[in-house]
Amino acid sequence: MIETYKINTGKYQGCVAPSLIKEEIYVTRGNDLRLQKLRVRSDLRKFGFSNRVINKWNSLPNWVVSANATNTFKARLDKFWHNPDIVYDFRAQLQGTGSRSEVLCEEF
Repeated sequence: MIETYKINTGKYQGCVAPSLIKEEIYVTRGNDLRLQKLRVRSDLRKFGFSNRVINKWNSLPNWVVSANATNTFKARLDKFWHNPDIVYDFRAQLQGTGSRSEVLCEEF
């Protein structure tokens, strides 16, 4: 994420950094510096840096990506990722999983 921030804010020279295309359509969700995800066919481009990072970058809130310095961005990113709204518990029993044709029986 830090490298993406540096590329978007122009900390690197244009010939060195990969090109990330900014999205022209402004939507109400996400941040003001949204990136456009290109459709690719080959695995070489599909799993490359610029294609993997776009979804995570676009999901960041505006107060994180609008930092004016790299260290400020790092601090805001740590704060945002430290307290997630939803914590995934892979051991949790989810309701509604399994076959619908299955009949649940209670043992007495």
